[in-house]
Amino acid sequence: MKPLNCPAIFITLACCCLAACSGPDSDTSGRADSRPNVLLIVVDDVAFNDLSLFGSEIRTPNIDALARQGVFLSNFHVAPNCSPTRAMLFSGTDSHNAGLGNMAEDMSPNQAGNPGYEGYLNFQVAALSELFLDAGYNTYMTGKWHLGLTQETSPAARGFEKSFALLPGGAGAFANMLPIVGPGKAPYREDGVNVEELPEDFYSTRFYTERMIEYINADLDDGKPFFAYVAHTSPHWPLQAPQESIARYQGVYDDGYDALLDRRLQEMKARGLVAADTEPFPRLLDEKPWDELGAEEQRYQAKIMEIYAAMVDDVDVYIGRIVDYLKEIGAYENTVIFFMSDNGPEGHAMQLTFVEVAQWADECCDNSYGNIGNADSYVWLGPNWGQAGNTPLRMFKGYPSQGGVRAPAFFHYPRAMQSGVMNDSITTVKDVMPTLLELAGIEHPGAGPYQGREVLAMQGRSVMPILTGAGETIREPGDYMGWELFGKQAIRQGDWKILYIPSIPSRDVRLPVLKPGQWQLYNLADDPAETNDLAASNPGKLKEMLALWEHYTTENNFIYPDRLSGY
Repeated sequence: MKPLNCPAIFITLACCCLAACSGPDSDTSGRADSRPNVLLIVVDDVAFNDLSLFGSEIRTPNIDALARQGVFLSNFHVAPNCSPTRAMLFSGTDSHNAGLGNMAEDMSPNQAGNPGYEGYLNFQVAALSELFLDAGYNTYMTGKWHLGLTQETSPAARGFEKSFALLPGGAGAFANMLPIVGPGKAPYREDGVNVEELPEDFYSTRFYTERMIEYINADLDDGKPFFAYVAHTSPHWPLQAPQESIARYQGVYDDGYDALLDRRLQEMKARGLVAADTEPFPRLLDEKPWDELGAEEQRYQAKIMEIYAAMVDDVDVYIGRIVDYLKEIGAYENTVIFFMSDNGPEGHAMQLTFVEVAQWADECCDNSYGNIGNADSYVWLGPNWGQAGNTPLRMFKGYPSQGGVRAPAFFHYPRAMQSGVMNDSITTVKDVMPTLLELAGIEHPGAGPYQGREVLAMQGRSVMPILTGAGETIREPGDYMGWELFGKQAIRQGDWKILYIPSIPSRDVRLPVLKPGQWQLYNLADDPAETNDLAASNPGKLKEMLALWEHYTTENNFIYPDRLSGY
Protein backbone atom coordinates (compact mmCIF):
# COMPACT_ATOMS: atom_id res chain seq x y z
CA MET A 1 0.00 0.00 0.00
CA LYS A 2 1.08 3.56 -0.70
CA PRO A 3 0.21 6.54 1.52
CA LEU A 4 -1.93 9.01 -0.40
CA ASN A 5 -0.02 11.95 1.02
CA CYS A 6 3.39 10.61 0.02
CA PRO A 7 5.16 13.31 -2.04
CA ALA A 8 6.43 10.72 -4.52
CA ILE A 9 2.86 9.93 -5.48
CA PHE A 10 0.93 13.15 -4.93
CA ILE A 11 3.51 15.90 -4.74
CA THR A 12 0.87 18.62 -4.52
CA LEU A 13 -0.82 17.31 -1.36
CA ALA A 14 -0.44 19.28 1.83
CA CYS A 15 1.17 17.19 4.56
CA CYS A 16 -1.53 17.98 7.09
CA CYS A 17 -2.90 15.76 9.80
CA LEU A 18 -5.72 13.69 8.35
CA ALA A 19 -7.75 13.93 11.53
CA ALA A 20 -7.51 17.69 11.43
CA CYS A 21 -8.63 17.72 7.79
CA SER A 22 -11.85 15.92 8.66
CA GLY A 23 -13.08 18.57 11.06
CA PRO A 24 -15.04 18.17 14.30
CA ASP A 25 -17.92 15.77 14.51
CA SER A 26 -19.86 13.69 16.99
CA ASP A 27 -22.19 10.73 16.90
CA THR A 28 -25.80 11.34 15.96
CA SER A 29 -27.40 12.49 19.18
CA GLY A 30 -29.63 9.98 20.85
CA ARG A 31 -29.48 7.34 18.12
CA ALA A 32 -30.35 3.92 19.52
CA ASP A 33 -28.66 1.85 16.80
CA SER A 34 -24.87 2.27 16.68
CA ARG A 35 -24.34 0.46 13.38
CA PRO A 36 -22.76 2.64 10.68
CA ASN A 37 -24.76 4.53 8.13
CA VAL A 38 -23.83 3.89 4.51
CA LEU A 39 -23.61 6.52 1.77
CA LEU A 40 -23.06 4.89 -1.63
CA ILE A 41 -22.16 7.40 -4.37
CA VAL A 42 -21.98 6.37 -8.03
CA VAL A 43 -21.01 8.82 -10.76
CA ASP A 44 -21.66 8.15 -14.43
CA ASP A 45 -18.86 7.88 -17.03
CA VAL A 46 -16.19 9.71 -15.00
CA ALA A 47 -12.68 8.99 -16.26
CA PHE A 48 -9.96 7.78 -13.90
CA ASN A 49 -7.87 10.91 -14.47
CA ASP A 50 -10.73 13.40 -14.08
CA LEU A 51 -10.19 13.84 -10.34
CA SER A 52 -7.88 16.67 -9.35
CA LEU A 53 -6.37 14.14 -6.93
CA PHE A 54 -4.51 12.83 -9.98
CA GLY A 55 -3.55 16.20 -11.38
CA SER A 56 -6.70 16.95 -13.36
CA GLU A 57 -7.56 20.57 -14.06
CA ILE A 58 -11.17 19.77 -13.06
CA ARG A 59 -11.72 20.92 -9.49
CA THR A 60 -12.84 18.06 -7.21
CA PRO A 61 -11.72 19.17 -3.72
CA ASN A 62 -14.54 17.43 -1.83
CA ILE A 63 -14.00 14.07 -3.52
CA ASP A 64 -10.24 14.48 -3.07
CA ALA A 65 -10.61 15.17 0.65
CA LEU A 66 -12.66 12.01 1.18
CA ALA A 67 -10.20 9.92 -0.85
CA ARG A 68 -7.21 11.30 1.06
CA GLN A 69 -8.83 10.32 4.34
CA GLY A 70 -9.83 6.88 3.05
CA VAL A 71 -8.53 3.89 1.12
CA PHE A 72 -8.32 4.50 -2.63
CA LEU A 73 -8.64 1.34 -4.75
CA SER A 74 -6.44 2.21 -7.72
CA ASN A 75 -6.96 -1.15 -9.47
CA PHE A 76 -10.75 -1.30 -9.18
CA HIS A 77 -12.70 -2.90 -12.03
CA VAL A 78 -16.26 -2.54 -13.26
CA ALA A 79 -18.24 -3.63 -16.32
CA PRO A 80 -17.73 -1.74 -19.60
CA ASN A 81 -21.17 -0.09 -19.34
CA CYS A 82 -23.68 1.31 -16.88
CA SER A 83 -26.39 -1.23 -16.09
CA PRO A 84 -24.16 -4.34 -15.95
CA THR A 85 -21.96 -2.55 -13.40
CA ARG A 86 -24.99 -1.57 -11.33
CA ALA A 87 -26.30 -5.13 -11.45
CA MET A 88 -23.02 -6.40 -10.01
CA LEU A 89 -22.96 -3.62 -7.40
CA PHE A 90 -26.41 -4.63 -6.14
CA SER A 91 -25.96 -8.39 -6.35
CA GLY A 92 -22.30 -9.16 -5.66
CA THR A 93 -22.31 -11.52 -8.61
CA ASP A 94 -21.65 -11.38 -12.34
CA SER A 95 -24.06 -9.34 -14.44
CA HIS A 96 -24.76 -12.42 -16.61
CA ASN A 97 -26.32 -14.02 -13.53
CA ALA A 98 -28.03 -10.92 -12.17
CA GLY A 99 -30.17 -10.10 -15.24
CA LEU A 100 -27.92 -7.75 -17.21
CA GLY A 101 -25.93 -10.21 -19.29
CA ASN A 102 -26.61 -7.61 -21.93
CA MET A 103 -28.05 -4.13 -21.61
CA ALA A 104 -31.81 -4.04 -22.11
CA GLU A 105 -31.35 -1.46 -24.86
CA ASP A 106 -29.07 -3.77 -26.85
CA MET A 107 -30.46 -7.22 -26.03
CA SER A 108 -29.94 -9.68 -28.87
CA PRO A 109 -32.95 -11.84 -29.90
CA ASN A 110 -31.19 -15.08 -28.94
CA GLN A 111 -30.49 -13.70 -25.45
CA ALA A 112 -33.82 -12.10 -24.58
CA GLY A 113 -35.85 -13.96 -21.99
CA ASN A 114 -33.10 -16.34 -20.92
CA PRO A 115 -32.02 -16.47 -17.26
CA GLY A 116 -29.50 -13.73 -16.68
CA TYR A 117 -30.75 -11.74 -19.68
CA GLU A 118 -33.98 -10.31 -18.31
CA GLY A 119 -32.81 -6.74 -18.89
CA TYR A 120 -33.39 -5.79 -15.24
CA LEU A 121 -31.98 -6.74 -11.85
CA ASN A 122 -33.55 -10.15 -11.66
CA PHE A 123 -35.04 -11.97 -8.69
CA GLN A 124 -32.36 -14.66 -8.67
CA VAL A 125 -30.33 -12.28 -6.54
CA ALA A 126 -30.88 -10.72 -3.14
CA ALA A 127 -30.44 -7.00 -3.78
CA LEU A 128 -28.11 -5.00 -1.57
CA SER A 129 -30.92 -2.60 -0.68
CA GLU A 130 -33.26 -5.47 0.22
CA LEU A 131 -30.76 -6.84 2.72
CA PHE A 132 -30.21 -3.45 4.35
CA LEU A 133 -33.97 -2.99 4.64
CA ASP A 134 -34.35 -6.45 6.18
CA ALA A 135 -31.65 -5.56 8.70
CA GLY A 136 -33.60 -2.56 9.98
CA TYR A 137 -31.95 0.23 8.03
CA ASN A 138 -33.79 3.13 6.48
CA THR A 139 -33.16 2.80 2.75
CA TYR A 140 -33.12 5.73 0.32
CA MET A 141 -32.21 6.18 -3.32
CA THR A 142 -31.96 9.18 -5.65
CA GLY A 143 -30.66 9.33 -9.22
CA LYS A 144 -30.13 6.84 -11.99
CA TRP A 145 -31.55 3.34 -11.53
CA HIS A 146 -31.11 1.61 -14.94
CA LEU A 147 -32.05 -1.76 -13.41
CA GLY A 148 -35.68 -1.98 -14.51
CA LEU A 149 -38.35 0.20 -16.10
CA THR A 150 -41.53 -1.21 -14.56
CA GLN A 151 -43.04 -0.69 -11.14
CA GLU A 152 -42.26 -4.34 -10.33
CA THR A 153 -38.57 -3.79 -11.05
CA SER A 154 -38.27 -0.24 -9.68
CA PRO A 155 -36.22 0.79 -6.63
CA ALA A 156 -39.42 0.71 -4.56
CA ALA A 157 -39.76 -3.00 -5.38
CA ARG A 158 -36.12 -3.81 -4.54
CA GLY A 159 -35.79 -2.58 -0.99
CA PHE A 160 -35.82 1.22 -1.14
CA GLU A 161 -38.39 2.77 1.20
CA LYS A 162 -37.98 6.18 -0.44
CA SER A 163 -36.71 6.77 -3.95
CA PHE A 164 -36.66 9.29 -6.74
CA ALA A 165 -35.23 7.53 -9.76
CA LEU A 166 -34.44 8.14 -13.40
CA LEU A 167 -35.24 4.73 -14.85
CA PRO A 168 -33.16 4.41 -18.09
CA GLY A 169 -29.48 5.00 -18.81
CA GLY A 170 -29.61 8.75 -19.17
CA ALA A 171 -31.59 11.92 -19.74
CA GLY A 172 -31.16 15.65 -19.89
CA ALA A 173 -30.11 17.39 -16.70
CA PHE A 174 -32.97 19.88 -16.54
CA ALA A 175 -36.73 20.10 -16.04
CA ASN A 176 -37.79 19.48 -19.65
CA MET A 177 -37.27 15.69 -19.18
CA LEU A 178 -35.27 15.37 -22.41
CA PRO A 179 -35.04 11.62 -23.12
CA ILE A 180 -31.82 9.93 -24.09
CA VAL A 181 -33.51 9.02 -27.35
CA GLY A 182 -36.95 10.34 -28.27
CA PRO A 183 -39.69 11.19 -28.63
CA GLY A 184 -41.59 11.65 -25.37
CA LYS A 185 -40.30 12.33 -21.86
CA ALA A 186 -37.58 10.64 -19.89
CA PRO A 187 -39.26 8.29 -17.37
CA TYR A 188 -38.85 8.89 -13.64
CA ARG A 189 -40.46 7.17 -10.67
CA GLU A 190 -40.89 8.42 -7.12
CA ASP A 191 -41.53 5.61 -4.66
CA GLY A 192 -42.58 3.42 -7.59
CA VAL A 193 -45.05 5.95 -9.05
CA ASN A 194 -44.51 7.62 -12.43
CA VAL A 195 -43.41 11.25 -12.30
CA GLU A 196 -45.26 13.38 -14.84
CA GLU A 197 -43.23 16.57 -14.50
CA LEU A 198 -40.14 17.87 -12.71
CA PRO A 199 -39.78 21.07 -10.66
CA GLU A 200 -39.08 24.13 -12.81
CA ASP A 201 -35.66 24.62 -11.22
CA PHE A 202 -34.67 20.94 -11.57
CA TYR A 203 -30.95 20.33 -12.12
CA SER A 204 -30.22 16.66 -11.63
CA THR A 205 -27.01 16.92 -9.60
CA ARG A 206 -28.47 19.42 -7.16
CA PHE A 207 -31.91 17.80 -7.00
CA TYR A 208 -30.66 14.27 -6.25
CA THR A 209 -28.52 15.64 -3.43
CA GLU A 210 -31.21 17.82 -1.88
CA ARG A 211 -33.86 15.11 -2.11
CA MET A 212 -31.52 12.64 -0.39
CA ILE A 213 -30.92 15.14 2.42
CA GLU A 214 -34.71 15.51 2.78
CA TYR A 215 -35.10 11.71 3.04
CA ILE A 216 -32.44 11.38 5.73
CA ASN A 217 -33.66 14.42 7.65
CA ALA A 218 -37.25 13.19 7.81
CA ASP A 219 -36.24 10.08 9.78
CA LEU A 220 -33.55 11.51 12.06
CA ASP A 221 -35.52 10.82 15.23
CA ASP A 222 -36.39 7.15 14.62
CA GLY A 223 -33.07 5.81 15.94
CA LYS A 224 -32.30 3.76 12.82
CA PRO A 225 -29.17 3.92 10.63
CA PHE A 226 -29.56 4.65 6.93
CA PHE A 227 -28.43 3.14 3.64
CA ALA A 228 -28.37 6.00 1.12
CA TYR A 229 -27.66 5.50 -2.58
CA VAL A 230 -26.97 8.65 -4.62
CA ALA A 231 -26.53 7.74 -8.29
CA HIS A 232 -25.58 10.86 -10.21
CA THR A 233 -26.31 10.94 -13.92
CA SER A 234 -23.49 13.39 -14.55
CA PRO A 235 -21.39 13.50 -16.63
CA HIS A 236 -23.31 11.06 -18.86
CA TRP A 237 -24.51 12.49 -22.18
CA PRO A 238 -26.31 14.62 -23.18
CA LEU A 239 -23.81 17.04 -21.68
CA GLN A 240 -25.72 19.80 -19.89
CA ALA A 241 -24.92 22.11 -16.99
CA PRO A 242 -25.87 25.59 -15.75
CA GLN A 243 -24.14 28.31 -17.72
CA GLU A 244 -22.53 29.68 -14.56
CA SER A 245 -20.93 26.28 -13.99
CA ILE A 246 -19.68 26.08 -17.57
CA ALA A 247 -18.23 29.60 -17.29
CA ARG A 248 -15.80 28.37 -14.62
CA TYR A 249 -13.95 26.46 -17.36
CA GLN A 250 -14.07 29.04 -20.12
CA GLY A 251 -10.83 28.93 -22.08
CA VAL A 252 -9.33 26.03 -20.11
CA TYR A 253 -9.43 23.66 -23.08
CA ASP A 254 -8.62 26.06 -25.88
CA ASP A 255 -5.32 24.29 -26.55
CA GLY A 256 -7.20 21.07 -27.31
CA TYR A 257 -7.42 17.40 -26.57
CA ASP A 258 -3.86 16.50 -27.57
CA ALA A 259 -2.45 19.01 -25.09
CA LEU A 260 -4.86 17.78 -22.40
CA LEU A 261 -3.82 14.17 -22.93
CA ASP A 262 -0.16 15.11 -22.63
CA ARG A 263 -0.75 17.15 -19.46
CA ARG A 264 -2.80 14.41 -17.81
CA LEU A 265 -0.18 11.78 -18.67
CA GLN A 266 2.67 13.89 -17.35
CA GLU A 267 0.77 14.44 -14.10
CA MET A 268 0.25 10.70 -13.74
CA LYS A 269 3.98 10.11 -14.27
CA ALA A 270 4.92 12.85 -11.80
CA ARG A 271 2.79 11.15 -9.14
CA GLY A 272 4.32 7.75 -9.78
CA LEU A 273 1.02 6.31 -10.99
CA VAL A 274 2.50 5.15 -14.29
CA ALA A 275 6.09 4.47 -15.33
CA ALA A 276 8.10 7.37 -16.71
CA ASP A 277 8.42 5.69 -20.13
CA THR A 278 4.69 4.90 -20.50
CA GLU A 279 3.22 5.70 -23.91
CA PRO A 280 -0.52 6.35 -24.29
CA PHE A 281 -2.86 4.26 -26.37
CA PRO A 282 -2.81 5.75 -29.89
CA ARG A 283 -5.46 7.95 -31.46
CA LEU A 284 -8.34 6.32 -33.34
CA LEU A 285 -7.39 5.98 -36.99
CA ASP A 286 -10.11 8.25 -38.38
CA GLU A 287 -9.71 11.04 -35.81
CA LYS A 288 -7.72 14.20 -36.53
CA PRO A 289 -5.01 15.80 -34.42
CA TRP A 290 -6.19 19.01 -32.79
CA ASP A 291 -4.00 21.16 -35.04
CA GLU A 292 -5.79 19.82 -38.13
CA LEU A 293 -9.20 21.04 -36.96
CA GLY A 294 -10.51 24.34 -38.24
CA ALA A 295 -10.79 27.27 -35.85
CA GLU A 296 -14.59 26.96 -35.48
CA GLU A 297 -14.40 23.22 -34.86
CA GLN A 298 -11.72 23.77 -32.23
CA ARG A 299 -13.91 26.38 -30.55
CA TYR A 300 -16.91 24.04 -30.55
CA GLN A 301 -14.93 21.05 -29.26
CA ALA A 302 -13.34 23.10 -26.49
CA LYS A 303 -16.79 24.12 -25.23
CA ILE A 304 -17.94 20.49 -25.18
CA MET A 305 -15.11 19.73 -22.77
CA GLU A 306 -15.96 22.83 -20.73
CA ILE A 307 -19.49 21.48 -20.24
CA TYR A 308 -18.18 18.05 -19.26
CA ALA A 309 -15.76 19.57 -16.73
CA ALA A 310 -18.59 21.69 -15.29
CA MET A 311 -20.70 18.57 -14.77
CA VAL A 312 -17.91 16.79 -12.89
CA ASP A 313 -17.20 19.93 -10.87
CA ASP A 314 -20.87 20.24 -9.91
CA VAL A 315 -20.98 16.62 -8.76
CA ASP A 316 -18.08 17.44 -6.46
CA VAL A 317 -19.83 20.57 -5.16
CA TYR A 318 -22.92 18.58 -4.18
CA ILE A 319 -20.94 15.71 -2.70
CA GLY A 320 -19.47 18.41 -0.50
CA ARG A 321 -22.98 19.54 0.36
CA ILE A 322 -24.09 16.13 1.57
CA VAL A 323 -20.86 15.68 3.55
CA ASP A 324 -21.46 19.04 5.21
CA TYR A 325 -25.00 17.93 6.05
CA LEU A 326 -23.74 14.72 7.65
CA LYS A 327 -21.39 16.78 9.79
CA GLU A 328 -24.18 19.16 10.75
CA ILE A 329 -26.36 16.31 12.07
CA GLY A 330 -23.43 14.54 13.76
CA ALA A 331 -23.55 11.49 11.47
CA TYR A 332 -20.35 11.97 9.47
CA GLU A 333 -17.95 9.98 11.62
CA ASN A 334 -20.31 7.00 11.74
CA THR A 335 -21.06 6.94 8.00
CA VAL A 336 -19.28 4.60 5.60
CA ILE A 337 -18.85 6.43 2.29
CA PHE A 338 -18.08 4.52 -0.88
CA PHE A 339 -17.48 6.38 -4.14
CA MET A 340 -17.09 4.92 -7.63
CA SER A 341 -17.57 5.58 -11.33
CA ASP A 342 -19.60 2.99 -13.19
CA ASN A 343 -17.24 2.65 -16.19
CA GLY A 344 -14.70 4.58 -18.22
CA PRO A 345 -15.54 7.82 -20.03
CA GLU A 346 -17.86 7.88 -23.04
CA GLY A 347 -15.61 8.02 -26.09
CA HIS A 348 -17.89 6.86 -28.87
CA ALA A 349 -18.70 8.98 -31.88
CA MET A 350 -22.47 8.59 -31.75
CA GLN A 351 -22.90 9.43 -35.43
CA LEU A 352 -20.99 6.22 -36.18
CA THR A 353 -22.03 3.86 -33.40
CA PHE A 354 -25.45 5.05 -32.15
CA VAL A 355 -26.96 6.52 -35.29
CA GLU A 356 -30.43 6.80 -33.75
CA VAL A 357 -28.99 8.88 -30.90
CA ALA A 358 -27.22 11.21 -33.31
CA GLN A 359 -30.41 11.58 -35.34
CA TRP A 360 -32.40 12.33 -32.21
CA ALA A 361 -29.84 14.96 -31.16
CA ASP A 362 -30.37 16.72 -34.49
CA GLU A 363 -34.17 16.52 -34.23
CA CYS A 364 -34.67 17.47 -30.60
CA CYS A 365 -32.25 20.21 -30.00
CA ASP A 366 -30.43 23.41 -30.86
CA ASN A 367 -26.78 22.42 -30.91
CA SER A 368 -25.37 25.72 -32.02
CA TYR A 369 -22.23 26.89 -30.24
CA GLY A 370 -24.08 29.46 -28.14
CA ASN A 371 -26.70 26.98 -26.94
CA ILE A 372 -24.83 23.76 -26.12
CA GLY A 373 -25.01 22.92 -22.44
CA ASN A 374 -28.59 24.21 -22.16
CA ALA A 375 -31.70 22.11 -21.60
CA ASP A 376 -32.54 21.96 -25.31
CA SER A 377 -29.08 20.86 -26.46
CA TYR A 378 -27.58 17.42 -26.97
CA VAL A 379 -23.83 16.79 -27.32
CA TRP A 380 -21.41 14.10 -26.12
CA LEU A 381 -17.74 13.89 -25.20
CA GLY A 382 -16.25 11.96 -28.14
CA PRO A 383 -13.15 9.78 -28.53
CA ASN A 384 -10.40 12.37 -28.26
CA TRP A 385 -11.50 13.98 -25.01
CA GLY A 386 -12.43 10.51 -23.73
CA GLN A 387 -8.95 9.14 -24.39
CA ALA A 388 -7.38 12.21 -22.75
CA GLY A 389 -9.32 11.49 -19.55
CA ASN A 390 -8.29 7.86 -19.66
CA THR A 391 -4.67 8.16 -20.66
CA PRO A 392 -2.66 5.98 -20.97
CA LEU A 393 -5.32 3.27 -21.02
CA ARG A 394 -6.80 1.57 -24.07
CA MET A 395 -10.16 2.85 -25.31
CA PHE A 396 -13.08 3.84 -23.11
CA LYS A 397 -16.63 2.93 -22.09
CA GLY A 398 -18.08 -0.03 -24.00
CA TYR A 399 -14.76 -1.90 -24.18
CA PRO A 400 -13.39 -4.55 -21.80
CA SER A 401 -9.90 -3.10 -22.20
CA GLN A 402 -8.61 -1.19 -19.18
CA GLY A 403 -9.95 2.14 -20.42
CA GLY A 404 -13.48 0.78 -20.16
CA VAL A 405 -13.30 -1.25 -16.96
CA ARG A 406 -10.82 0.46 -14.63
CA ALA A 407 -12.59 3.13 -12.61
CA PRO A 408 -11.86 5.44 -9.66
CA ALA A 409 -13.17 4.11 -6.33
CA PHE A 410 -12.53 4.54 -2.62
CA PHE A 411 -13.90 3.75 0.85
CA HIS A 412 -14.00 6.39 3.56
CA TYR A 413 -14.61 5.38 7.18
CA PRO A 414 -11.60 6.35 9.32
CA ARG A 415 -13.30 4.99 12.44
CA ALA A 416 -12.77 1.39 11.28
CA MET A 417 -10.24 1.52 8.45
CA GLN A 418 -7.00 3.09 7.36
CA SER A 419 -6.73 6.68 6.19
CA GLY A 420 -4.69 8.19 3.39
CA VAL A 421 -3.81 4.92 1.67
CA MET A 422 -3.81 3.81 -1.96
CA ASN A 423 -4.05 0.08 -2.61
CA ASP A 424 -3.20 -1.22 -6.09
CA SER A 425 -4.31 -4.83 -5.69
CA ILE A 426 -7.05 -6.12 -7.99
CA THR A 427 -10.58 -5.42 -6.80
CA THR A 428 -13.98 -5.45 -8.49
CA VAL A 429 -17.41 -3.90 -8.14
CA LYS A 430 -18.63 -7.34 -7.03
CA ASP A 431 -16.55 -6.86 -3.86
CA VAL A 432 -18.50 -3.79 -2.75
CA MET A 433 -21.65 -5.59 -1.59
CA PRO A 434 -19.91 -8.14 0.68
CA THR A 435 -17.78 -5.33 2.13
CA LEU A 436 -20.75 -3.11 2.99
CA LEU A 437 -22.65 -6.06 4.44
CA GLU A 438 -19.68 -6.92 6.66
CA LEU A 439 -19.34 -3.34 7.85
CA ALA A 440 -23.03 -3.31 8.78
CA GLY A 441 -22.99 -6.79 10.33
CA ILE A 442 -25.52 -8.15 7.81
CA GLU A 443 -25.52 -11.76 6.64
CA HIS A 444 -26.15 -12.66 3.00
CA PRO A 445 -28.52 -15.64 2.64
CA GLY A 446 -26.07 -17.43 0.32
CA ALA A 447 -27.27 -19.77 -2.38
CA GLY A 448 -30.71 -20.79 -1.24
CA PRO A 449 -34.12 -19.47 -0.21
CA TYR A 450 -34.72 -15.77 0.34
CA GLN A 451 -38.13 -14.09 0.58
CA GLY A 452 -39.81 -17.12 -0.97
CA ARG A 453 -37.44 -17.44 -3.93
CA GLU A 454 -34.11 -19.13 -4.62
CA VAL A 455 -31.18 -16.74 -4.89
CA LEU A 456 -27.54 -16.99 -5.89
CA ALA A 457 -24.52 -16.63 -3.66
CA MET A 458 -22.25 -13.62 -4.06
CA GLN A 459 -19.07 -14.04 -6.09
CA GLY A 460 -17.34 -10.97 -4.70
CA ARG A 461 -15.23 -10.86 -1.54
CA SER A 462 -15.10 -8.34 1.25
CA VAL A 463 -12.15 -5.98 0.95
CA MET A 464 -12.05 -5.38 4.72
CA PRO A 465 -8.53 -6.90 5.01
CA ILE A 466 -7.32 -4.20 2.59
CA LEU A 467 -9.24 -1.46 4.34
CA THR A 468 -7.97 -2.32 7.82
CA GLY A 469 -4.41 -3.11 6.75
CA ALA A 470 -4.68 -6.77 7.71
CA GLY A 471 -3.73 -7.77 4.14
CA GLU A 472 -2.44 -6.30 0.92
CA THR A 473 -4.87 -8.22 -1.30
CA ILE A 474 -8.01 -10.34 -1.14
CA ARG A 475 -7.18 -12.37 -4.26
CA GLU A 476 -5.30 -15.65 -4.61
CA PRO A 477 -2.75 -16.24 -7.42
CA GLY A 478 -5.18 -18.44 -9.38
CA ASP A 479 -8.09 -16.01 -9.22
CA TYR A 480 -9.33 -14.34 -12.37
CA MET A 481 -12.08 -12.00 -13.53
CA GLY A 482 -13.97 -11.94 -16.81
CA TRP A 483 -15.99 -9.56 -18.95
CA GLU A 484 -18.36 -9.85 -21.89
CA LEU A 485 -20.63 -7.20 -23.35
CA PHE A 486 -21.77 -6.61 -26.94
CA GLY A 487 -19.68 -9.65 -27.95
CA LYS A 488 -16.47 -8.03 -26.67
CA GLN A 489 -14.69 -10.36 -24.28
CA ALA A 490 -11.81 -10.36 -21.80
CA ILE A 491 -10.22 -12.35 -19.01
CA ARG A 492 -7.68 -11.06 -16.51
CA GLN A 493 -5.54 -13.14 -14.15
CA GLY A 494 -2.87 -11.22 -12.26
CA ASP A 495 -1.07 -9.03 -14.77
CA TRP A 496 -2.12 -11.15 -17.74
CA LYS A 497 -5.14 -10.27 -19.84
CA ILE A 498 -6.70 -11.52 -23.06
CA LEU A 499 -9.05 -9.49 -25.26
CA TYR A 500 -11.39 -10.42 -28.09
CA ILE A 501 -13.13 -7.76 -30.19
CA PRO A 502 -15.51 -9.18 -32.81
CA SER A 503 -15.07 -7.97 -36.35
CA ILE A 504 -17.43 -5.22 -37.51
CA PRO A 505 -16.06 -3.64 -40.71
CA SER A 506 -17.18 -0.10 -39.89
CA ARG A 507 -15.43 -0.36 -36.53
CA ASP A 508 -12.39 -2.33 -37.66
CA VAL A 509 -11.13 0.51 -39.83
CA ARG A 510 -11.21 2.94 -36.90
CA LEU A 511 -9.41 1.07 -34.14
CA PRO A 512 -5.62 0.92 -33.84
CA VAL A 513 -3.84 -2.13 -32.45
CA LEU A 514 -6.81 -4.27 -33.36
CA LYS A 515 -6.87 -7.80 -34.71
CA PRO A 516 -10.61 -8.28 -35.15
CA GLY A 517 -11.97 -11.74 -34.48
CA GLN A 518 -8.76 -12.89 -32.75
CA TRP A 519 -7.78 -13.24 -29.13
CA GLN A 520 -4.99 -10.90 -28.08
CA LEU A 521 -2.71 -11.34 -25.05
CA TYR A 522 -1.22 -8.55 -22.92
CA ASN A 523 0.90 -8.20 -19.81
CA LEU A 524 -0.46 -5.17 -17.99
CA ALA A 525 2.58 -4.78 -15.74
CA ASP A 526 4.75 -3.99 -18.76
CA ASP A 527 2.03 -2.70 -21.08
CA PRO A 528 -0.76 -0.81 -19.28
CA ALA A 529 -2.01 0.62 -22.60
CA GLU A 530 -2.53 -2.88 -24.06
CA THR A 531 -0.63 -2.23 -27.31
CA ASN A 532 1.90 -5.09 -27.45
CA ASP A 533 0.06 -8.31 -28.35
CA LEU A 534 1.96 -11.34 -27.03
CA ALA A 535 -0.39 -14.03 -28.34
CA ALA A 536 1.97 -15.22 -31.09
CA SER A 537 5.09 -15.17 -28.93
CA ASN A 538 3.49 -16.80 -25.87
CA PRO A 539 1.00 -19.41 -27.07
CA GLY A 540 1.22 -21.35 -23.81
CA LYS A 541 -0.02 -18.45 -21.75
CA LEU A 542 -2.74 -17.71 -24.30
CA LYS A 543 -3.94 -21.31 -24.00
CA GLU A 544 -4.05 -21.03 -20.20
CA MET A 545 -6.08 -17.85 -20.41
CA LEU A 546 -8.51 -19.33 -22.94
CA ALA A 547 -9.15 -22.18 -20.51
CA LEU A 548 -10.14 -19.58 -17.92
CA TRP A 549 -12.46 -18.00 -20.48
CA GLU A 550 -14.22 -21.32 -20.99
CA HIS A 551 -14.63 -21.66 -17.26
CA TYR A 552 -16.02 -18.12 -16.99
CA THR A 553 -18.64 -18.70 -19.70
CA THR A 554 -19.80 -21.93 -18.08
CA GLU A 555 -20.03 -20.40 -14.62
CA ASN A 556 -21.94 -17.31 -15.73
CA ASN A 557 -24.68 -18.36 -18.16
CA PHE A 558 -22.90 -16.86 -21.16
CA ILE A 559 -24.92 -16.52 -24.39
CA TYR A 560 -22.99 -14.94 -27.25
CA PRO A 561 -25.21 -12.36 -29.01
CA ASP A 562 -26.23 -13.20 -32.56
CA ARG A 563 -26.70 -9.51 -33.31
CA LEU A 564 -23.99 -6.91 -32.73
CA SER A 565 -24.91 -3.24 -32.65
CA GLY A 566 -21.42 -1.93 -33.35
CA TYR A 567 -21.26 0.03 -30.09
